[in-house]
Amino acid sequence: MNQIAIICVDDEPMILDSLRIELEDNLGDNFLIEFAQSGEEALEVFMELKEDNYEIPIVIADYIMPEMKGDELLQEIHSLYPETLKIMLTGQADVTGVGNAINYANLYRYIPKPWESHDLKLTVKEALNSYFRKQEIAKKNAELEQINMELIKANIDLQESLHNELQLTTATTKFVPEQFLSLMGYKNITDVNLGDSTQLKMSVLFADIRNFTTLIEAMNSEDSIRFINAYLSRMEPAIVENNGFIDKYIGDAIMALFPGKADDAVEAGISMLKLLTEYNKTRQRPDRQALQIGIGINTGNVVLGTVGGTQRIDGTVVGDTVNLASRLEQLTKVYNVSLLVSNSTIQLLENPLKYSLRLIDRAQVKGKAEMVTFFEVFDADPPEILECKKITKHQFEKAMVSYHQGEFNQAAQLFQDCLSKNPDDPVAKIYLERCFQLMNNY
Repeated sequence: MNQIAIICVDDEPMILDSLRIELEDNLGDNFLIEFAQSGEEALEVFMELKEDNYEIPIVIADYIMPEMKGDELLQEIHSLYPETLKIMLTGQADVTGVGNAINYANLYRYIPKPWESHDLKLTVKEALNSYFRKQEIAKKNAELEQINMELIKANIDLQESLHNELQLTTATTKFVPEQFLSLMGYKNITDVNLGDSTQLKMSVLFADIRNFTTLIEAMNSEDSIRFINAYLSRMEPAIVENNGFIDKYIGDAIMALFPGKADDAVEAGISMLKLLTEYNKTRQRPDRQALQIGIGINTGNVVLGTVGGTQRIDGTVVGDTVNLASRLEQLTKVYNVSLLVSNSTIQLLENPLKYSLRLIDRAQVKGKAEMVTFFEVFDADPPEILECKKITKHQFEKAMVSYHQGEFNQAAQLFQDCLSKNPDDPVAKIYLERCFQLMNNY
């Protein structure tokens, strides 16, 4: 700790002697007490002590002095070392002088002459306590500031680490969907273990580009990759915005999962087809043929799990529900429709009447004996085709009932009526041909 000095300033030696006696009696040998008989001398003493690394907590100055008055001296000291406390000691100060010292020198106390010994001693002690308390607070604030700077640096380092980890996590979720990890009960990808599995009920969506091989035959490898990415990037938002996630890309095909409502999967399928219509508006040149896709959706129990070996693990979903969704996507090619959904999905819709549906057929999953009914969802059809299907829906359904009851002649007539109003209905054409074949077999 630096040595400590107190400076007393008065042009009367008798006053300075009185101050010395009282201060030495009150403070003992702990402080150096310096004296000056003018403001100029006081400034010289002040600066010399500072050069010798003295700490000067208090300056006691008279007001009326030759040349430089007390308030001027205290203002000068305040401008140089504002932390030093200033006490004015005089019986002749006017209100202006005291006001200047208060306003411009941050005067600590004004003590009138003649002073009370007890009052002077108490004022000096309180001033010293106040000074050292402020010094201690300043020291602690400096320490806190240092700690704060260290914390800021540590926080910056932490934020950088978190940013890097977030980038890594973001990159990882592009390969392993975050939703897949969550459904498996993992908090982090590092928790993944080979062979983990869980059974859940969800909707599965398969989508595939028709005649994909033919489309890319004329493309080089770079163009084919750009083409696939252009298509997939337009389909992805429809899935994500409807609470689904992409489990995997299989070439040009998409396999998406919907853990929530069955409506989410159907809405996603409709949205994908509408987005495709917009995308096809940009593919009007001979070398950019319009695309057609088929979508199959099924809802039921699936098994989510991790498969692979010691060096490569992948997440997957398996089960009859998945197989049927894939089968329905394949059947869109047979019936030349865009979106087929299973009866299991239809039964779980919040409001099936919200959608434009019609019964198409029953299918058998490979390895299973039971037949599964499936429907076309045609909300995304072009407006003129959509309207024709709505107009003929009742007649189409009557034809389907007759067909499944074995009344093929009546069914054929009804399908012909449908085609008279909707000549391009591929499903009506298929069933009419089936009726003729079955009638010829009898």
